[in-house]
Amino acid sequence: MLYHLLYPLHEQFALFNVFRYITFRAAGAIVTALLLSWLLGPWFIRTLRRLSVGQNIRDVGPQAHQIKAGTPTMGGLLILFATLVPTLLWADLQNVYVWLVVMVTAGFGIVGFLDDYLKVRRGRSLGLTARQKLLGQILVASALGLSLLYVGFDPALTFPFFKKVVLNLGFLYIPFVVLVLVGVSNAVNLTDGLDGLAIGATTVAAATYAVFTYVAGHKVISGYLQLSFVPGVGEVAVFCGAMVGAGLGFLWYNAHPAEVFMGDVGSLSLGGAIGGVAVLAKQEILLALVGGLFVLEALSVIIQVTSFKLRKKRVFRMAPLHHHFELCGWAEPKVIVRFWILSILFALLSLSTLKLR
Repeated sequence: MLYHLLYPLHEQFALFNVFRYITFRAAGAIVTALLLSWLLGPWFIRTLRRLSVGQNIRDVGPQAHQIKAGTPTMGGLLILFATLVPTLLWADLQNVYVWLVVMVTAGFGIVGFLDDYLKVRRGRSLGLTARQKLLGQILVASALGLSLLYVGFDPALTFPFFKKVVLNLGFLYIPFVVLVLVGVSNAVNLTDGLDGLAIGATTVAAATYAVFTYVAGHKVISGYLQLSFVPGVGEVAVFCGAMVGAGLGFLWYNAHPAEVFMGDVGSLSLGGAIGGVAVLAKQEILLALVGGLFVLEALSVIIQVTSFKLRKKRVFRMAPLHHHFELCGWAEPKVIVRFWILSILFALLSLSTLKLR
């Protein structure tokens, strides 16, 4: 909105020429989102408490977490608001990719909201059934895949380190997009088990993909780095910037000991957003490295369940992985910070691949 209102004034006032630059508007989105989530946080938390929107803690989790019962949840609504509003303020609203990533984020957020709402209403830690939740995620992800093919998006898959290997998926691109978005969304959901853990890791991933989307949308830089050039996708960096700002603002209140939890409305929408941005930047394969922490968390659950079904034995003391280290004696803040460090290392490794083609 600001781009359309203020940039046309650059012909009379040279100062407004800065609005043409994606980097400037991404920075504006970061600051706006940070201020929105930071300033609205206290009012939002008070409102959740007044409405008795409290978290229900599973009995099967670490017993130390039982003291967190009743902590306001559904804080993901604040993250969504602080992400989408700055995006609409600072991004070029004529860009189709901006609307697609907004659609995906909102769609996954609706699925998460329904899950959280049912949990609060029923007063237990079970909302939507696994099948219902999965169906909602698949529908939203399929909508993105179909929309991309409709607007002429290249359904080719590229691979890091193999610049000449290109796989054209055709209509199989739709189930591939579904696999990416649903996988990342659920992996982030599994990671959201400790105060600030998931929001810290997703903020790092969003910052990383802000770089990838900007590069993918820049013809000269993408050509030099031998990356797929996607005209117009650089505008999605503004959305990524808004995610970073919203994440940092929310972390102010979600840091240990958390005053509010993001709930599924937050974790599912953030995961869907990261997956959607990865698809638009044509860096889907690299997502396994950018979101390496999410991969470890999801794998720990898969390994644990598979081992117990086949061998009747557990590999970890508890899954997801962060609970294993808690039961090994690590204090919750130590697990969180060390996992944040891992997410930063994964992000740096993924950025280093820009020159390793």
